[in-house]
Amino acid sequence: MLQDLRECAEVRTILDVGCGDGNFANSLTAAGYSLYGMDLSEGGIAKCKERYPDTQFAVASAYDDYQTVFPGVSQFDAIISVEVIEHLYSPKQFAKRCAEAVRPGGLVIVTTPYWGYAKNVALALTNRIDRALTALWEGGHIKHFSFRTLRLTLEREGLSFVRFHGCGRAIPGFWKGMMVVFRKEN
Repeated sequence: MLQDLRECAEVRTILDVGCGDGNFANSLTAAGYSLYGMDLSEGGIAKCKERYPDTQFAVASAYDDYQTVFPGVSQFDAIISVEVIEHLYSPKQFAKRCAEAVRPGGLVIVTTPYWGYAKNVALALTNRIDRALTALWEGGHIKHFSFRTLRLTLEREGLSFVRFHGCGRAIPGFWKGMMVVFRKEN
């Protein structure tokens, strides 16, 4: 992810949607970026503010208007969201909010578990699909994305596909996760 951000020299301000405990946001601050983090967890944001007082954090939903969460910032150079979209009832609303808040030419980088056709068939044939996609846990993942469905979700809100990275396993098509980079065109 850092390489993708560095390739876009104009990236200075980054919004981390679903920043959790703030560790990842802090690592980007240490790399020289101006970071803003938001998460729905009040306890998580309290820890963020305590641990990383130089970064701006706010309690907010992925569905909120990001520009009103941080009133001093009209648009962000990049928006990142690590392992969040699969927990959302409305990924479309999240994608819309990202497209509104990132500046023209800016990046939106999303990571999520990877659920492609070959992986799903292999899980079904080895009788592991119930374990991987169980409905018996409280909370957890609501949506499951293939590369195609994630790409369509963000492209339909006006973001252009830039790059795909499979993550977690060296076997193409059987990755644990994926990272997809989008750009808001001018």
